[in-house]
Amino acid sequence: MTTTSTEKTTSTETRADKFVRELSELKIADPAAGKANLWLRIGGILMVAGLVLGASAYFVAHNTTDPLVQRDGIALGLGGIAAAVVGSALFLRYSLTGFLRFWMARQSFDLNAFADRLLERDSLDDLAKSDSASR
Repeated sequence: MTTTSTEKTTSTETRADKFVRELSELKIADPAAGKANLWLRIGGILMVAGLVLGASAYFVAHNTTDPLVQRDGIALGLGGIAAAVVGSALFLRYSLTGFLRFWMARQSFDLNAFADRLLERDSLDDLAKSDSASR
């Protein structure tokens, strides 16, 4: 197994610096790029637009006795339902992406801290064993 210069850490590097460096090595897209926020807003707008289309379709279909206009209202209502479903899916996907990205980063940080504590404990146990063996 080979090590590169980016995998080597110095003793002065803090855990936060190491965490930031490891995240940059993963090549995860930067959430500040704006695409995720754009799709999140589009999803919210589609949800609201779907509700508005559905409500307007109800009034269009019920305020006339002409079957052709009523069918147009039904088609408008179905379009509103489709827009609301697609908007909900987009909103849910991009809002969960932000949460899960934070959760995964936090989980990675906690596991790394736990591994550091285990290694520190093992090194202290080895040091204690070597001290007792030399007596």
